[in-house]
Amino acid sequence: MLGTLMFCSKIIMEVLPNIHLVGMFTMVYTLAFRKKALLPIYIFVLLNGLYAGFSVWWIPYLYIWTVLWGLTMLLPKNMPPMASCVVYPILCALHGLLFGILYAPTQALVYGLSFPEMLGWIAAGFPFDVLHGIGNFIAGFLILPLSNILKKLMKQ
Repeated sequence: MLGTLMFCSKIIMEVLPNIHLVGMFTMVYTLAFRKKALLPIYIFVLLNGLYAGFSVWWIPYLYIWTVLWGLTMLLPKNMPPMASCVVYPILCALHGLLFGILYAPTQALVYGLSFPEMLGWIAAGFPFDVLHGIGNFIAGFLILPLSNILKKLMKQ
């Protein structure tokens, strides 16, 4: 259900370029479920492949969301709420901003790009990565309240 929620939110928001709630959901699920968050994350990845086709674009999805999951796992479990209100949106934004850089190695390997060509590919997509980062930053302010709600619901 949670992976499907991620997928549906992405589909609904496709009218906006590189702006979606997937990073926010990844962090919310990780804060609430820790290692078990990988299940909805990879259900989301699978649904993307089923929906749009398992092609070259899909390969980086196998690791890109895991990077955000791993970085979120490294954050202190009992971070003070005031710090969380700053750290969570920044981490989410950085993931969006670096999305093209994380995506680029697969593109370079698959298409045989040289290092300078890969840098050109990153530069060409950077304006979209900036939009991605801004969208993730704004969505990042939902991470703390939603993860707290999810944790409370799981205790009941």
